[in-house]
Amino acid sequence: MMLIGNFYKITSKSEKEGAIDVILEVDKHHSIFEGHFPGQPVLPGAVMLQMIKEVLESSLHYSIRLKKADQIKFLGLIDPQIDSVLKLSLSYNIDDSGLLNVIASLVFQNNTSLKFKGAFFKL
Repeated sequence: MMLIGNFYKITSKSEKEGAIDVILEVDKHHSIFEGHFPGQPVLPGAVMLQMIKEVLESSLHYSIRLKKADQIKFLGLIDPQIDSVLKLSLSYNIDDSGLLNVIASLVFQNNTSLKFKGAFFKL
């Protein structure tokens, strides 16, 4: 399920060779938060990873799938009721085998909430 345009929208995007920076605005009233968690909404880790994938796909103009995650560190909770604006920074390169190697961070209120390092393959 695509979350872009439904769960979140991109309000600002900056791209250069091998790097993407976006500002995302999350719908703090989305039904995802009803189950995660009632009365104490927190952005699910799986949703954070899906956002990375979708931002990459929108910039690269092709579909990808996660092959491996060398590092996923959740460093802080994202509460959309406090602030629904996030900054996602991605750097990437394509290696000799065609894998898309990605390093990403998701920042909430000037605090890094997620660090990711992994690889995707083109579908």
